[in-house]
Amino acid sequence: MVKIAIIGAGGHAFPLRLVADILSFPALQNSTLALMDINPERLSVTARHVQKLISHHRLPTQVQVTTDQRAALRDANYVIITFQVGGLEAYRHDVEIPRKYGIDQTVGDTLGPGGVMRFLRSAPAYKSIAQDMLELCPEAQLINYANPMAMATWYLSSLGVKAVGLCHSVQGTTHMLAREVGVPYSELVFKSAGINHQAWLLSLTHQGKDLYPQIRQVMRDRYLGRQQVGPLPTDDGNHSQLLEEGNVYEGGQEQVRTSIMEHFGYFHTESSHHASEYLPYFRKNQDLSRSFITHRWDYYQICCEAAHDDQSGFLEELLLELKPSIEYGATIIHSMETGTPSVIYGNVINTGLIENLPEGCCVEVACLVDRSGVQPTHLGKLPPQLAAVNRTSINVQELAVLAALEENLDHVYHAIALDPLSSALLTLNELRQMTRELLEAEQAWLPEFCQLRTPATV
Repeated sequence: MVKIAIIGAGGHAFPLRLVADILSFPALQNSTLALMDINPERLSVTARHVQKLISHHRLPTQVQVTTDQRAALRDANYVIITFQVGGLEAYRHDVEIPRKYGIDQTVGDTLGPGGVMRFLRSAPAYKSIAQDMLELCPEAQLINYANPMAMATWYLSSLGVKAVGLCHSVQGTTHMLAREVGVPYSELVFKSAGINHQAWLLSLTHQGKDLYPQIRQVMRDRYLGRQQVGPLPTDDGNHSQLLEEGNVYEGGQEQVRTSIMEHFGYFHTESSHHASEYLPYFRKNQDLSRSFITHRWDYYQICCEAAHDDQSGFLEELLLELKPSIEYGATIIHSMETGTPSVIYGNVINTGLIENLPEGCCVEVACLVDRSGVQPTHLGKLPPQLAAVNRTSINVQELAVLAALEENLDHVYHAIALDPLSSALLTLNELRQMTRELLEAEQAWLPEFCQLRTPATV
């Protein structure tokens, strides 16, 4: 019987989504699901819904519910990470403190001050999981869904576990572009590579025809230089499902990504909201931000609104039908258990996979999956301008990972100072002051850094 441990199972909606994906494969229905979270109240909500799902569909699945990480990991075959350390309390600091300094992050979980702080808070938990895995389930495949994806997966891999990081941005963006040009998704052929939340669609074809000329024309005509003035459907932050139309998050207002494509030649895989955070061009002031993104999408606010949702509505949907979402996690487990080959896009360590990105960084590439595990494919070189854009993010990721590995406070300041948006808006002194304020506000989750010296102001 396969054992799948979900660490952070008390999270809102997503752990339940992953369980439903796993159970949608008949070959995985005889598994043991070890649901673990440090919050017993939130864990009990997920566990209750999982048990109801299993009973309703009359499945043989076994469930282990525990707040003991070691119990969950013991003899696990697969370990899925789905948590963020500090919850909404810490997340509020990630977005509100930088905003005081003029750095407005619509999400703040991937790069910049918010991404760096989220990673540093989580690093001790990642280290604990890696140490326990090496002792209790050394051959297990770790599947990371936690952001900041690149930093987290880079760090976990450096600790010796077999890790792959998963996101839904490649799936979501390719579905959106297929809608935009009227091509059935099942007939779309594409290649993507880069880094998480900034991978590039290097080719898109339909029945052997290059779609890029049509995509460039359609996106230019619909979005470039145009503000979205009409109403758009709202977005609840759940991007595991297929969208049938654009909304405030993706596909409804795409000036940012279309502008990036116009200047750098290729479309990339994260929403215009997210994309605007990673580059210095779109969020210099409120007026400029609004000119590119008319309807704001604020993930912190979405998380606050969802905090008291008991997931009952989502559960009712899953009781009607068990079918997989666009997430890759269950597909990996199914392929490794049955030998059924699949292709996923995964975040893995760059061992020459993308030759003009730094060796050892975390890249997002196509991976083959079967009984041999997750096997990343070799791309070669990205177009040089795309690699150059990626490297501006990798600089931040590398310094943040080194800060955690070495417990080096200087590198925390270095990482945030190298963030493209932050460095475009603030002086070095202002960046240090903001970073110091973040560290002080979040010291309860950063004990290892609170004991270190603070760099002197330049």
